[in-house]
Amino acid sequence: MERTSQDVLDTVIIKLGASSILNVEKIQTLWSGYGGIFRLQLKSYLSESVIVKLIDLQDSKNHLRGWATNNSHQRKVKSYEVEQAFYQHYASRLKGVAKVADVLFTEAKGITKVIVLEDLSIEYPVLKQSCTYKELLTVIKWLARFHAKFIGTLPQNLWPIGSYWHLETRPDELKAMQPSLLKENAEAIDAALNNAKFKTIIHGDAKVANFCFSESGDKVAAVDFQYVGGGVGVKDVAYFLGSCLTSDECALYEEEVLNVYFDKLLKHVDLESQDKEALEKEWRSLYPLAWADFNRFLLGWMPEHRKLHTFALSKNKKALEFLKS
Repeated sequence: MERTSQDVLDTVIIKLGASSILNVEKIQTLWSGYGGIFRLQLKSYLSESVIVKLIDLQDSKNHLRGWATNNSHQRKVKSYEVEQAFYQHYASRLKGVAKVADVLFTEAKGITKVIVLEDLSIEYPVLKQSCTYKELLTVIKWLARFHAKFIGTLPQNLWPIGSYWHLETRPDELKAMQPSLLKENAEAIDAALNNAKFKTIIHGDAKVANFCFSESGDKVAAVDFQYVGGGVGVKDVAYFLGSCLTSDECALYEEEVLNVYFDKLLKHVDLESQDKEALEKEWRSLYPLAWADFNRFLLGWMPEHRKLHTFALSKNKKALEFLKS
């Protein structure tokens, strides 16, 4: 582990009451070089291993696509503060509802943050870049339970607006967009999503790579809560489908996926029946706007991105039609 590695290791031993650390394995470097994620094998601890997310908030200049601006840096700094707050104040509310890693402890010293978590790989060892339809529905049901739990919850210490692509934090990408009706209506789409009557806390980066699956594929846990915050649940749903399905697969599975999502959401949400109906009606109408909102980001950030396929772009027209209605 780089930087003050021995200090971090000593802190883990003391906080967890382990006798020693047997091995340190680097799992990955954080986006744009802001630290790393490590697996520590421990001696004389309840579990054989834990996960350490070591965050170094120095101003990185290593953005993979050249977007290393001050806006980008400040967004990253805020995102790690948000993730720490999520694990400290919200994660425990999901026990028995939607699996996330148990937080063992968090610590902040200067520009360094440390988050020590349960090692999900013991029960959820499978990581994927694509998924089967069965696995897709497992995640959709997880999202529904997660959203149901937090309906009406104010996102205190989280992002007021969840997701890493929302308009307020992406002025550089909006400026880079080619002229279009979508660009002209970006603020109206953003406002329609943010001014919804029914809001929850969304994951904000609910791509398939941020879910850990059981061997059987019928259980799942989520990781990476840097962009968790307020919003409508269909933002997570649209983004997740775009992360793991082709254009043709989106067209084939969309209706059934939405039905499964809303069935599970309404089963678990604590609302009166008339409010449940209003919630579903509102979020279904905003679903195309969730697609168009993410398309707006991609068209400014990386207009050749594979996710800007025929199905995704078809949602722009539906979003604009919604604004006229």
